[in-house]
Amino acid sequence: MAAALGGLGLLQGRVRLAAAAAATSSLGRPGRRPPVPRGAAAAAAAALLSAGRSYGSEAKEEEELRVRYLDDEHKGIVVLGLNRSQAKNALNKNLLKMMSKAVDALKSDKKVRTVIFRSEVPGIFCAGADLKERAKMHSSEVSSFVSKARATINEMANLPVPTIAAIDGTALGGGLELALACDIRVAASSAKMGLVETKLAIIPGAGGTQRLPRTIGVSLAKELIFSARIVDGEEAKSIGLISHVVEQNEAGDAAYRRALALAREFLPQGPVAMRVAKLAINQGMEVDLVTGLAIEEACYAQEKILSYRSNLSPFFEVNSLNIMTKKTAVSKIEKKENNCKQINQKETCVQLKFLVMR
Repeated sequence: MAAALGGLGLLQGRVRLAAAAAATSSLGRPGRRPPVPRGAAAAAAAALLSAGRSYGSEAKEEEELRVRYLDDEHKGIVVLGLNRSQAKNALNKNLLKMMSKAVDALKSDKKVRTVIFRSEVPGIFCAGADLKERAKMHSSEVSSFVSKARATINEMANLPVPTIAAIDGTALGGGLELALACDIRVAASSAKMGLVETKLAIIPGAGGTQRLPRTIGVSLAKELIFSARIVDGEEAKSIGLISHVVEQNEAGDAAYRRALALAREFLPQGPVAMRVAKLAINQGMEVDLVTGLAIEEACYAQEKILSYRSNLSPFFEVNSLNIMTKKTAVSKIEKKENNCKQINQKETCVQLKFLVMR
């Protein structure tokens, strides 16, 4: 399995080349190129602390970010809990540093199947940037801080496994941007969400202007950002900002419990397939349909190869596998190569063919 998951970094390169090859189809016109995917982390960071209510041991009270590896029936689920009660989980330099370190470790941990982002502070998810800390910064430091916040949230979005934001309280500004970087969002009906930066005469700077319109549509995203409107869980569900809305419970963790139940649904599925599916979807959404289908094709072929190599599905017999083999993949690439008119396009096809045959 480790070898298979390790091959995902190579697959990302193949996806990039597949997209380039698709752009040289018989239509004879270039397509938009997908963004370059991030590679796997070079090495795992120090082992994360294992904790989690009834599922594991307790984390240290003073930690602003609690990292929990769950166990028993929840094994494979990791929970990142924001824990700055004195500042409503506002994002400061230290919290961003801790988040970046945790995400870096998760990238290369082959045992991780799903990550849940939640708050350990009742009634709040994340109030956005720590304005008290920002007020003490020099103007040059503010720019650096915003860049760090954006980079950290991008790292979260690029985690290879499914991510779920459990919003049990208020998520404003950077807090909502953090949630938008997750694959799925679950919220309590009483939760409050909004990108309110325009009230401060600034704009969302950690991905909000890009991820919100991709989530709920351009026109509605503009309306919410222009007005700095705050919506509750019910309205957020109606506009597609979140996937699930639940009534809050006495413990104040209804969204987290729903997220946990959702994460359990992911556990029985093939781990390599989950990662490759996320890669295909994420990259495909950034390009035209023709290029996206080429990305899916490359991912489909390599997922089967990686899954077989890692022996993830021993009940499958080789003779019964109805998959795209390397030979078939190469044949398709050669057809694209024959349609290439320019030298650099032919070189791209040759490179892609070489990668598939490796």
